[in-house]
Amino acid sequence: MKGIADEPQYSVGLLEAGTTLCEVIDNHIYEQTLSEKSAFFVADLGVIMRQHARWRTHMAQIRPYYAVRCNSSPTVIEVLAALGTGFICTNKSELELVQGHGIPSEDIIYGGVCKQVSQIKYAAKNGIDLLVCDNEAELRKISRCHPNAKLLLQVSTEASSQDDEMSMTFGCSLKDCRHLLERAKELGVQVVGVRCHISSSCEDDQVYVHAISDARCVFDMGEEIGFNMKILDIGGGFAGTETQLELINSAVMSMMDLYFPPSTGVSIIAEPGSFFVSSAFTLAVNVISKEVVARDCLDHAHDDPSPNEEPEFQYYMNEGVYGSFASKLSETLIAAPSVHKNSPLDSSVFSSSLWGPSGDDLDQVVEHCLLPELNIGDWLIFTKAGAYSLGQPLCIATDSPSPPVYYVISSRDWFEMQDTGVSHEATLKNFSLVPYFLNSCQTEAALSVPA
Repeated sequence: MKGIADEPQYSVGLLEAGTTLCEVIDNHIYEQTLSEKSAFFVADLGVIMRQHARWRTHMAQIRPYYAVRCNSSPTVIEVLAALGTGFICTNKSELELVQGHGIPSEDIIYGGVCKQVSQIKYAAKNGIDLLVCDNEAELRKISRCHPNAKLLLQVSTEASSQDDEMSMTFGCSLKDCRHLLERAKELGVQVVGVRCHISSSCEDDQVYVHAISDARCVFDMGEEIGFNMKILDIGGGFAGTETQLELINSAVMSMMDLYFPPSTGVSIIAEPGSFFVSSAFTLAVNVISKEVVARDCLDHAHDDPSPNEEPEFQYYMNEGVYGSFASKLSETLIAAPSVHKNSPLDSSVFSSSLWGPSGDDLDQVVEHCLLPELNIGDWLIFTKAGAYSLGQPLCIATDSPSPPVYYVISSRDWFEMQDTGVSHEATLKNFSLVPYFLNSCQTEAALSVPA
């Protein structure tokens, strides 16, 4: 089955009972091995649906606003829209993408604390009134370009670890909030709530406790000045595990009952991003080159290792940090992949590092892992590859396009999704379900959808 250019825009392979994701990946590796050996993603939309169900189970009183910057795949946006999430966007492109899916402007937040004037005007023109602000310069821009804006004041929160070298402080401090609220009142700009900035690597539920306590102080300041404070955004930091959700829910809801009981009428929202998409995507890459870069016995000057020396391999893949592994540039740890080939259980493994195709010193994807010796043309499989991996390539060192994404969903997940009570006929109008057939030799697979 070859791609269809006309509507519907997205083709999704419908997996019949018994077909596994591993078989789908095998299928596409088989196809690529016969052609260009290009990298590709396989995305299971059922995982997104199940993550949403977990959120409803453990965080029922908190409405999710999906962080679009995490994965801006139109198919992901379509599914999450069908499930009733809101969206938080950081630039005009994301705003256009979300609005293009018919998302009501009241379900969109324009985040980011450094906005271009032209993009603020775009938000104003398109009725996107909820904006995030954390400094006076931004406040003045908004008052000029979007006088009807309703602001969420972004407040800085404690780092989950004072020893975290990568932790950065965003938002205004608690002591600066009153000044900013007074300036907003003077400029005639509405402040309707608080947004807590919480790191995506946060693993400490007490950070949320402190953030909610601080938010209550800001609410009191705002109400004293004359604002109708009605939205609390507890931010992101959701890793995707049920254990973390249970811990956060236990900590957060006890504080909510204390500081923001239902009688206050305050709406509680959050910004899960990786939570929804990380585990839904799997990336398959091809080994395009290899080198022996070190040996255990460094006092030998010869090129060929002796029988007593153990080689260390450097493998080059057809995707790197300037493409699908861009999150590595922000110090995100990339987990070691699995090898897509049958190796004996007792086969030797060697110290290995994995690199992208650019030849750049920064293009190191995995610094160290243990792998059996690989050959050029072998495949590596990276799971949990859905977060910060599907954006535009950051360089043009190669002429390779972004990897295609093959979307699939099991028939069981699809029917369960239809039973969620959402009007799928309207919301999933761009989907075309295509029965997915596994290759025996030349059986064609489901359509690929560019990210």
